[in-house]
Amino acid sequence: QNEKELQDVVKQQEKKMLQLIDKSGEVTRLKGEVSQLKRSLQRAETEAKVLWEEMRGQEPKVDAAYVQERVLLRQEVDKLRLLLLEKEDENLLLSDKY
Repeated sequence: QNEKELQDVVKQQEKKMLQLIDKSGEVTRLKGEVSQLKRSLQRAETEAKVLWEEMRGQEPKVDAAYVQERVLLRQEVDKLRLLLLEKEDENLLLSDKY
């Protein structure tokens, strides 16, 4: 009887562990999705910022290629800033770990 109870407890624990693993995977997937949405939002904000600056300070006729180049440059700067922040976070985690 004790052995049967132990087997039941082990099965319940295995079931709980599988549920936790499933939830962990879902959390990881959602974090990735949130990260991608943040990047998309940042891209859109960058484009809006550049377009606003160009419309504010330029003559009525604005060169579309120039605006596009500015948008791409701003996106690159934002991407590099984000990478820097991620690396700084990784360094903090590593220094906390050790």
